Amino acid sequence: MITVNGVAQEHVDETVNDLVQRLNIEPRGIAVAIDGEIIRRADWGDTPIINESVIEIVTAVAGG
Repeated sequence: MITVNGVAQEHVDETVNDLVQRLNIEPRGIAVAIDGEIIRRADWGDTPIINESVIEIVTAVAGG
């Protein structure tokens, strides 16, 4: 199991990039953190999702 934005999901052998695509999330303007560590977008394709990871996917918003 992994946790994505507070929701438990089955663990699938995939990278961060695969996860974002599988969840149908537009990658522009988002940040991904695994276990509290931000993953650079350039590393998404090489960063595997490990079982029991806690993943946060957030959208950057502008405003004041």
